[in-house]
Amino acid sequence: MKINLNGKTSDVKAVWYEEPVIKMIDQRILPETFKIVDIKNTAELYDAIKNMTVRGAPSIGAAAAYGVAQAKSLGIEVEEAGKVIKSSRPTANDLFFAVDFVLQHKEQAKRYAEMYVDSIVERSRLIGVNGNELIGNNKRILTHCNAGALASVDYGTALSPIRMAKESGKKPFVWVDETRPRLQGARLTAWELVQEGIEHKVIADNAAGFLMATEQVDLAIVGADRITKNGDFANKIGTYEKAVLAKENGINFYVAAPLSTFDFSMESGQGIPIEVRSEEEVKEVKGVPISPKESMAYNPAFDVTPNRYVTGYITEYGVFKSSQLPILKDKGKESIIEQIEQF
Repeated sequence: MKINLNGKTSDVKAVWYEEPVIKMIDQRILPETFKIVDIKNTAELYDAIKNMTVRGAPSIGAAAAYGVAQAKSLGIEVEEAGKVIKSSRPTANDLFFAVDFVLQHKEQAKRYAEMYVDSIVERSRLIGVNGNELIGNNKRILTHCNAGALASVDYGTALSPIRMAKESGKKPFVWVDETRPRLQGARLTAWELVQEGIEHKVIADNAAGFLMATEQVDLAIVGADRITKNGDFANKIGTYEKAVLAKENGINFYVAAPLSTFDFSMESGQGIPIEVRSEEEVKEVKGVPISPKESMAYNPAFDVTPNRYVTGYITEYGVFKSSQLPILKDKGKESIIEQIEQF
């Protein structure tokens, strides 16, 4: 991704590996501070995923793949390391997909971890190529949370088509949902769009319906953390209500995700485990209380959107309706290594 620091432009990935250290952008402190952190062992990686130093399903998967390679490099039992890494967060399918892939090739863990991450970057680029075809000139696009390069190593999922639209000479405009409680939209998506010079405005989450009803949104594109066999999908809390509002207002609603996010072993969204995070994330903003200390809070990190609200799924293989997902499932029947080697 493009990073502008101190008058210089650099190309930096969200996470990478310099054996035996995993490097990643600390996403907790953006946009005020840009910092690269070093992850030196499995325990530190577990914490980095759990506390959202690294976040976004594909970037979590990349970090997890590197985590298995790191364990191998340090002489740690890789199967046990894989179990620890998998226990860090329950919802995103990429985490489990990546660990299992590298464990299948644990004798060459570094090589296959790099192969996996390279494939994620290329898949994200192709999502942009395919999604760009859905975006006309001067279109106003609603996003939710952050599904950009920070969330997928490079390019992004939901933001990749928007990046490609700008590169192809179009002038996309982005409505950026702030995305409570951790404000990944206001902090991270807006920061990425600033770096890329893409026009945008940050909005309060509860302003999206007004914008749709007053015909100020042309389409919506979001990412996903897990997509089931029938097309139901989990994404950051608040996605479901945006999808319902889009349907009500006749606005196309797209989900952008690579094949690794699809969980074809799960029939529907009813089976997706939903992570519940700490009350403090809701009751505080950067350590500043915004609720009475006596009040309790409930903080589900994700919700599930039924497939009937999805216009299409933007993938590295093309754009599919929910009824066409068996085509993607057939791709998934290929061995994991064959999938990765395609990229």
